[in-house]
Formats: sequence, C-alpha cells, structure tokens
Amino acid sequence: MAGERRATIPQDSHFEVRCAESEEDLRAAQRLRYEVFVAELGGDGEMVDHSERLERDRFDPFFDHLLLIDRRRSGPDRVIGVYRLMRDGAAEAAGQFYSEDEYDLAVLRGSGRRLLELGRSCVHRDYRGGAALGLLWRGVADYVARHRIEVLFGVASFHGTDVAALAQPLSFLHYRHLAPPELRVRAVAAHFQRMDLVPADALDRVAAMRGTPQLIKAYLRLGGFVGEGAFVDRPFNTTDVCLVLDTLQLNERQSRLYTGDAAFP
Repeated sequence: MAGERRATIPQDSHFEVRCAESEEDLRAAQRLRYEVFVAELGGDGEMVDHSERLERDRFDPFFDHLLLIDRRRSGPDRVIGVYRLMRDGAAEAAGQFYSEDEYDLAVLRGSGRRLLELGRSCVHRDYRGGAALGLLWRGVADYVARHRIEVLFGVASFHGTDVAALAQPLSFLHYRHLAPPELRVRAVAAHFQRMDLVPADALDRVAAMRGTPQLIKAYLRLGGFVGEGAFVDRPFNTTDVCLVLDTLQLNERQSRLYTGDAAFP
C-alpha cells in the first residue's frame, strides 16, 4: 500500500522492509512466490502464470504485500522475502478472508477484535536460515502497531499431502499447541483432516520439531496456537494448519522477539 511506513532497520543495512507501492513491486513479489511455491514446491493454481513465472490469485488486489528488499540486487530480483497482509475491511471488499476457503473463522469474526490475516510468506533460498524471517516479522510488527491489530492468523503449510508422513508434527501441534476455545478456528467440515494421528504418549518431540517448518516454529516461539484440524491442499501440494496469535497475550520475551528488539530465533 502506497504511503505505508518502512520498518525500522539500521541505516547502514542493505535491507529494506516496506509494502509494495507499484505494479512492479507486486510482480516482483509474485515472481518470488512462483520460484518458491511453484518451481520449488510443485504448487499450482488457476491464476498461476507459468510463461511469466508469476504465482498469483484473485486475492492479491486486496492484500498489502510486505516486501523484504536487498538493495544490493537489481530489478525484480531485489525482492528476497514477501508476506501478504489483509485487514478486516479489505476482507469485506474481497468477500472473505483467504483462509475461509479452508477454515471456519466464526470465532475470530465474532470476537469484535481487530484481525490481520497473514499468508504467502516466503524467503529466497539464498537467504534462508539467516536474518530474513526476523526482518519480515519486524515489518509485520510495525504494521500491527500502526493499525492496532489484536489477533493475527493465517494458514501455514507443510510440504506434501501425505498426512501419514506428517503424523508426528501434526499430532504434536494438536496436543501441545491447540488454540483455546475463543481462538479455535476449525478446518471446514468437507475437508477436515484430524491432526491427532498418533496417541499422545507416542509423541516423538524431536521428530515432530524436525518435521515442522521454520515459519510454524517461529509462530510457536511467539506464543501462537493452531486451529483444530488440518486442510490438505492438493493443487498447492501442501498440508495446511491455521495459526493464531493473540498480540495482547505476548509476554515480555515474546514481545521482544516479535518486534525485533532481540535476536529472532
């Protein structure tokens, strides 16, 4: 969104975090999404443009697109991280939140609290394992403060659609990180996939965490929860869970991680 404030990053940094301000910015974000979600992970969709290598959908015009830019790079390659952000008003204009194709959000919609949906988070392969995710989260934190957001949520994905192979991490999330009733969204009935796939006493925490994507683990470190049930997205070649984070319940340590005042894990 034009006019959105930049995230606070040291002046001598070669990184910049800001929202997309032009069609060129948006196409750069969609190009990175293609490289990660389509070329790397085998996803697809009705509006994916393979000739131009753009991953896009009908919701893109309604989201703010948070960009992580490396000023040392040029052209569309300068965008090395992205996040999509949708507030309540934009969801009304779109007719729904993106997540509502997969999850019943009635408990959140009926809460009267300011909501923010996050999605399509990805980082260029050359920048994974470093500061990139933390910088994106610093940008999210600035956005949340500016718009006085109270609850963040969005689907996050495991690669692949074989739920048996994901039994340990899905079960661990269900038993250890299930959202409280007032935040417990639920996978839509027609596609509800149980997550308690192994008994609680058969959990292997090490195997579960090893099989959990970094983004999901980052939400958990911040005090996030998961909704009830997973959604198997076969066209996108993922198994999705819905993550929910109540910003008003962050403790001091979690708040420092979230705002970038401490090293992001």
